[in-house]
Amino acid sequence: MAFPKLVTERLILDQIKVSDVPLIVKYAGNSKITDNTRTMPHPYYEEDAIAWINIANKGFEEKNNYTFAIRSKSSLEFMGGIGLIINKENNRAELGYWQAEPYWNKGYTTEAVKAILHYGFETLKLNKIIAMYLTTNEASGKVMVKNGMIKEAELKDHDIKRGTTLADNAYVSLIQYRLTKSEYHSIEK
Repeated sequence: MAFPKLVTERLILDQIKVSDVPLIVKYAGNSKITDNTRTMPHPYYEEDAIAWINIANKGFEEKNNYTFAIRSKSSLEFMGGIGLIINKENNRAELGYWQAEPYWNKGYTTEAVKAILHYGFETLKLNKIIAMYLTTNEASGKVMVKNGMIKEAELKDHDIKRGTTLADNAYVSLIQYRLTKSEYHSIEK
């Protein structure tokens, strides 16, 4: 089965390619990105980008991880990543995303999330999609709200944010949002 391609007004969401590695490393190497994500390492190396691509490809094959590149529709340039990690047993997914700093505050992430929610509910037939953000990254929460997601939980000291040394590790708190299939359909009407 071919990897899906989602098209919005300004974006194309499609498979991450090896040719994207230089831009992935450049953009993900920005500490403003890694500081605001739960799992991205810093510094970010070529090996990290290749591992991410491999995880995405394996996840697509196994139908438990749908990770897309976010691209400009006009230039096809890589702008970030977005995806759904599927929990098949409970018919739900966790949404995650990151956007390169040059594309912040232009509505691209909101547009990409809208497309992924549609894909998750309409194509994958999921019952629920959740998303979490670090309490220090309120912009991510705004994207969730703009897409009709509902605040569900505050998770105190929930994850360990890995530093470059063990002494740099720190507990971080998260805010969780949700959207169920019925909530999604009530928004789409």
